Formats: sequence, structure tokens, C-alpha cells
Amino acid sequence: MSSQLSIHRPDAVQIRWLIRRDMPAVLDIEAASFEFAWTEEDFICCLRQRNCIGMVAEIAGEVVGYMIYELQKSRLRILNFAVAPQSRRRGVGQQMVRRLVDKLSQQRRTEIVLEVRETNLPAQLFFKGEGFRAFRVVRDRYDDTTEDAYAMHFALSNTPAAYQPANRISTYLMPEADAA
Repeated sequence: MSSQLSIHRPDAVQIRWLIRRDMPAVLDIEAASFEFAWTEEDFICCLRQRNCIGMVAEIAGEVVGYMIYELQKSRLRILNFAVAPQSRRRGVGQQMVRRLVDKLSQQRRTEIVLEVRETNLPAQLFFKGEGFRAFRVVRDRYDDTTEDAYAMHFALSNTPAAYQPANRISTYLMPEADAA
């Protein structure tokens, strides 16, 4: 006989809305994760927008990850996302992304988009593992450097695939279709 009760494990990841008192932990994670980190003012300015939402992931009452996303007409756009270094590779980021995927529907928002720095290979691989695909290179994307970004996209499985991966190397390594 199996129990239908959900037992709360102390190491279980809890995902909830970001609140003001989470900011010190979010800023610590941001500083530990990015060379060009958002400031508290950046977070507050973004979150004051009607269409921007923040969520955090907690383990044993400690904030170990966050995601800031924007509601757009037909999609969700991830603006900022990080997991504390000591909590990476424990499924925290995966659970936050899956929570966001659960918000998609064929009737309203059918896709998630984001941009990842070209040099941030761990993030590119993480999102690829979650079903995202690169579809465009965004030239000189960042104010702080001349670095490019990859625009990545996740669509519901029955949404038509409108994008092809933006893979610079494949254009040199893959033979032309008419050469076959």
C-alpha cells in the first residue's frame, strides 16, 4: 500500500516567488556566477515591471537559485538565471526550468526564449540538455563587452519548429545538400 502523502525532505528543492528579503542571497549567487553581475538596482528595476517575475529555489530554507523571466504575448523570456555554485548539478536549475515549461500552453504562451553568452558553454549545454536549441547569433549583444550571444528557444513539442540551430562550426563541417 503506497501513501499519497508528500513527505517534505530537508534536501528537497522548493520553488516559490522571489520576495524582497531574498535579495541578499540572490545578489550573492549573482556575484558568484557572473563576471558582469546585475546590481540590486538592476534586479529591482526589472522586477518593478508589470510583466517581469522572479522565482527562487530553496533547499532547507536557503535560497540556492533564482530566475527572472518576462511575460510576453506568446512566449516567456528568461532574463537572468543562476544557481549557487555549491548547489549546481543537483537538479535545482532543471526544476526551475521545468516549472517555467509547465507555464506554457498551446492557447497562450508556446515558447521560452533566452540569450546565452557565447563564452558560457556550461549554460549552453545545460539549456540544450533541457530541450532548448540555438537559433540565432546576436552580434555585440552586451554593453560590457563586444561578446556575441546565442539566442535559444524551447517550444512545446507540437509547436512547429521554426528555427534551426545557429552553429557556426556546422557551416564549415557539413557538406552542402546539392553536393550529395
